[in-house]
Amino acid sequence: MVNTNLKLRFKPVSHSWVALHPQPKGVIQFIAGAFFGTFGPMLFYRYLLQCLFEQGYTIILLPFNFTFNHYVEAGFLMREQYEILPELVKMASVAGYDYEAYLDDKNFSWIGHSLGCKYISLLEGFTALPPNPQHREQFIRNLLSHTSDESQIKSVVADINILFEELTRKTAEVKNLIYTYVHKDIKFNSVFIKGQVSILLAPAIADTGSAIRPQFLADIIDNLGWGVKPTVEETQNLIKDSGLFNIMGLVCFKSDNIAKSTCEWFTNILQKPPQDFRKSFAGGHLRPLGIQLGNYVINLFNKPLIESVQERNRGFEHSVIQLLEKLQEKST
Repeated sequence: MVNTNLKLRFKPVSHSWVALHPQPKGVIQFIAGAFFGTFGPMLFYRYLLQCLFEQGYTIILLPFNFTFNHYVEAGFLMREQYEILPELVKMASVAGYDYEAYLDDKNFSWIGHSLGCKYISLLEGFTALPPNPQHREQFIRNLLSHTSDESQIKSVVADINILFEELTRKTAEVKNLIYTYVHKDIKFNSVFIKGQVSILLAPAIADTGSAIRPQFLADIIDNLGWGVKPTVEETQNLIKDSGLFNIMGLVCFKSDNIAKSTCEWFTNILQKPPQDFRKSFAGGHLRPLGIQLGNYVINLFNKPLIESVQERNRGFEHSVIQLLEKLQEKST
């Protein structure tokens, strides 16, 4: 039964914001777009988040910094999950809420918008990294050999090895903490996000030129080696070579020129996800934003500016929720 009387209230936990559901069936980790993900995602995406919360999900808003090194930022987001996990169990236990859903990481799902989808894609791609350090280095070298020089490859290898080792330690720490809090064990399927459902809303895997104008300035930054890493090509290679992305949903918008090339790459080149897990809606790149006022949803960045709750649900939220449920059925 959906409870529409629940109030969405976020509390700061570590570097993130958490809305704890009293009877969660799972957790949604939400990574917003570049500007909106840094400044007030709980406000800009309020209506979407409220709908997801009412369906029975604890919501985690994961922040990210503006940086061109997306490897480092993806690592920060993964570390953040391990910081938050024991706090979820502790907070729920203290509040008298159910916490069983937090004890298996397959109950954690990811929803991203725009650039946030790139970070989710990197985390899922990292899931394919071999546990053996030598095999892991070879995997990374094969991935980057045509796009990066030796010093760049060594830097990525070093960063990934540090992250891998740190997350391995973190899983043990989290298990110990949770057992201390509630005397129960937590199940991890991998140090990254193996087996976790993801939905990409208007994914934008973009290059330096998308963040820096004019183009000649972006070209200079790229030539100096200071541009976006991984590049579009490197990110696509990681997604392709991982052999994963089998419980992913893709949502695209018909008037969206920002995510158009990424959506087309997923559907035409990667040929994932299957047709049943793709959705196409009217609207532009910022369609997922919206705030409810009475019986209406306001989105200052999309047309129409004002929609009734019923129209908005038919045109977006209900389909996203159905897509999430279908993906979760597939993952079990």
